[in-house]
Amino acid sequence: MSYIKGERLEDLVNEALEEDIGKKDITTELLIPKNKAVKAIILAKEECVVCGINIAALVFKALDKKIKFKSHLHDGAKVKKGKVIAFVSGNARSILSAERAALNFITFLSGIATKTRKFVEAVRPYNVKILDTRKTIPGWRLLQKYAVRVGGGFNHRLSLEEMIMVKDNHLAALCAVRYAPCVKEIIEQVKKSKYRNRKIEIEVTNLKEFKEALKASPDIIMLDNMKIKDIKRAAIIKRKTHNAKRITLLEASGGITLKRIRKIASTGVDLISIGEMTHSVDSVDISLEII
Repeated sequence: MSYIKGERLEDLVNEALEEDIGKKDITTELLIPKNKAVKAIILAKEECVVCGINIAALVFKALDKKIKFKSHLHDGAKVKKGKVIAFVSGNARSILSAERAALNFITFLSGIATKTRKFVEAVRPYNVKILDTRKTIPGWRLLQKYAVRVGGGFNHRLSLEEMIMVKDNHLAALCAVRYAPCVKEIIEQVKKSKYRNRKIEIEVTNLKEFKEALKASPDIIMLDNMKIKDIKRAAIIKRKTHNAKRITLLEASGGITLKRIRKIASTGVDLISIGEMTHSVDSVDISLEII
């Protein structure tokens, strides 16, 4: 799992267990015999794209190294309702105490992967990449972006240091007049700076701004909350003014829904970024059941 591994992942797992259990699971301690052993399954109760299998295993192992966790599936597998995702066996107290923390990881991450897969499948056969955003739960960004990749999407920048992205508030703070010649000056400033090798993206909200941004030849122009007809027009303008030295990609963003995304993909954009994949996610219905 790239982006997140080792100590950081262990910290998230341990924090989840500490948060959920507290000092001790008093119900389980009171009712379940100390040496009672059980077998359980992790069951998909709806069709989904599974994500977080190995993390769920880590949760159980973090609480009790003797717990056995087996799965024949891998992250990214599409499973039907009623499919067994994994088998868990060992001390009953340990399994019951770790159950909710393990399920919280796998249900939420599977929700992201499942939603992402729906967007990815909706834009086929268009040559467009589905991107996530930085609209993530604090502390969970690495996991959420991993789930997007599992669902077939791609990661936009992980943090602010990865690229130069000039958004509306940057322009509002810098420019007396929102666009030309301000945009050109900003791009020139970036190209002369120590960050000149980083990708440059600039946000626009209408065709007038788009035309001015295109003159500056950034790596990416984000078409933010623009009408589909204007997005299509921007793609046509870009093709007519193609710069062989610097190919500018077009990214559609804002108000992207499953209902609209296929029409947006058909306009000729290269990228579509969707905050909904990480900030508005329904967890998948997955349960642990003692057998």
